Amino acid sequence: MKILKLLFIIFILITPAKANTIYNLTQIPDLEIYELNTSNNLNYLYALKPFRLGVEKNISCFNSEKEILEKKHPTIKKNLNRYSKEFLKKISLKYLVMCQDLSISGINTAGIPNNIMKTLIIDIKFNEKYFERVIHHEVFHLINDSNKLLFNEDEWHSFNVKDFKYADCSTCTDKLGLDTYSNTEGFFTEYSKSTASEDMAEVFSHLMTGKYEFKNDIILNKKIKFIKKNIAKIDNNFQF
Repeated sequence: MKILKLLFIIFILITPAKANTIYNLTQIPDLEIYELNTSNNLNYLYALKPFRLGVEKNISCFNSEKEILEKKHPTIKKNLNRYSKEFLKKISLKYLVMCQDLSISGINTAGIPNNIMKTLIIDIKFNEKYFERVIHHEVFHLINDSNKLLFNEDEWHSFNVKDFKYADCSTCTDKLGLDTYSNTEGFFTEYSKSTASEDMAEVFSHLMTGKYEFKNDIILNKKIKFIKKNIAKIDNNFQF
């Protein structure tokens, strides 16, 4: 009986310590470990309770339903296993947080990357049609944020026709469509036309999922070449 009491006391002491450690690493409250010791050293966490983040608490997400979590985790892991532990270290990704109905200032979003905290938050209830593609889209934002000098937006702008202009921010436009164009004309999706960084992320995500066909699109082919060239500078062993 004394042994059982001792074990119970140890469990009570360790559980808050583990929770505090996760919070200190990610700055996200009420997370639980889903999977550790993965082949690429990525730690999978999930939300036990709804949470709010940001200076103005404008980022919110709800706790992960077990059934959805168990369904989506294999898909997330399959896609993220495309990235080696060496590559993830170079782009500052260590923690993957799974939650539901992720939003910024009331606007739904598939994911939120934070290379400072080495964390990517993914909405496991995001539209199934685009789910795998948006995983790589959000990974690209970490790549971009960690390698700003490689992904020069002025050079990217030069690929487009002269009179084309991006919006000031991705939430400052109504160009939100994620369907892949059958007639690309320099852009994979409507969302590609929102900002240069979103355009890059859409090109990267299409390359990673094979959701494209080589066509006689001079602009898009320049963008594809740019992405591949600069990813190779980060890791010349990277495979699309």
